[in-house]
Amino acid sequence: MNVIDWLLDSDPALRWQVKRDLLATDAAPDRAEIEHAGWSARLLSLADENGLWAGGACFPGGWDFTDESPGQPWTATMHTLQTLQILGLDPSCPSARRAICLVAANGRWEYDNLPYFGGEVEPCINGRTIETGAYFGMNVNPLVARLVSEQLPDGGWNCEESPHASFDTTLCVLDGLLAFPAAAETRRRGEEYLLSRGLFRRRRDGAVIKPEYLDFAFPYYWHYDVLRALDYFRRAGAPPDPRLNEAVEVVRSKRRPEGWWLLDRVHPGQVWFDFEQPGQPSRWNTLRALRILQWWEKG
Repeated sequence: MNVIDWLLDSDPALRWQVKRDLLATDAAPDRAEIEHAGWSARLLSLADENGLWAGGACFPGGWDFTDESPGQPWTATMHTLQTLQILGLDPSCPSARRAICLVAANGRWEYDNLPYFGGEVEPCINGRTIETGAYFGMNVNPLVARLVSEQLPDGGWNCEESPHASFDTTLCVLDGLLAFPAAAETRRRGEEYLLSRGLFRRRRDGAVIKPEYLDFAFPYYWHYDVLRALDYFRRAGAPPDPRLNEAVEVVRSKRRPEGWWLLDRVHPGQVWFDFEQPGQPSRWNTLRALRILQWWEKG
């Protein structure tokens, strides 16, 4: 079985994206299927009666914030909505409309009980909120304006109180701003923050900032890695920048002789279910890597 056939022999949420992005064929029937079958349908079925997941916005309801377990729980509403978006649930389908209206009506952040699509105080959370809000057709323009005003002098954003940006937060905000043409100049400055560092190096000495940035995870939640960053630049539609070359070579170097990529890691914490197993061939990472290489080679 070749790699494309292996990708197609999978969940409809992945299959429709293979057809759309790698084969340029009609993917509509497969996309329509994900509302009722596979991973997306399973996630939709796990929502509470009030439309939230696990009873909370960023954390499950009643979560013990003194818990020192590795990672954090990924079952709450924010992470589940982002996963449904990545899977490609049609935002106009009845299940999506019902879900998003219930979240808008009943979702409240753990911080000050603020309404869900009004956002809260951390830019990484707000970036993801405007990303899913825009995708599902919610008005998040006030939150966009807030993030634009919070851009740091170096071009990025940080959830910590620091004059310097972080890669993780910056990419979360850029992903969110991508749907807003009026924020194009703000995005350009944020992109420059990442590009000037080759997506994974310290600017002052060229050292790798964090080794885990070179590990490819799925789902990635708010975490940064090179594959996710390159996919942002692909989706942004700009011609490939030469400063991305080293990051693209990292992707190429991880391709196995069989033509697929591994799932390098999963981020620790509670999940509804596993999509794939770390250390095993990953259809999701393979699809994402092939899309990036296709974009890069065309450019």
